[in-house]
Amino acid sequence: MGMSVGGNKGGIQSNINITPYIDILLVLLIIFMVAAPLKHYDHPVRVPQPATSAPPENVKSDSIIVDMEIDRTVRLNQKVVTLQELESTLSEVFKTRAVKNLFIRGDSALPYGDVFILMDIAKRSGATDIALLEKSTVASK
Repeated sequence: MGMSVGGNKGGIQSNINITPYIDILLVLLIIFMVAAPLKHYDHPVRVPQPATSAPPENVKSDSIIVDMEIDRTVRLNQKVVTLQELESTLSEVFKTRAVKNLFIRGDSALPYGDVFILMDIAKRSGATDIALLEKSTVASK
């Protein structure tokens, strides 16, 4: 009667039994899947509302707004000016101001190059902060 101990003649062979780990993983997965929809978040989601067609009433009188219409007419605070007049006028205004902010509002159908010309004029005139505003074609009619 012979008894063989360790059929492997090369040495000890060890295998890791991963079945308990998989069982624990699946139980945790089920727990998280069930618990996730029960979590209520306290932060409300605010969706941006479309702009009204009327211009805002609370625009400061010292704001400088340059408008460019679809026909490429340029207005400086609702006064029609040419591009050459715009540069000289803005240079004079920015010489006396400490805050050199400028708003450029262009029609949404305008090519970006036309608006970029206004930005270039504003930078040459001394504007430090330039904000772009969009004027939709529906609101301007």
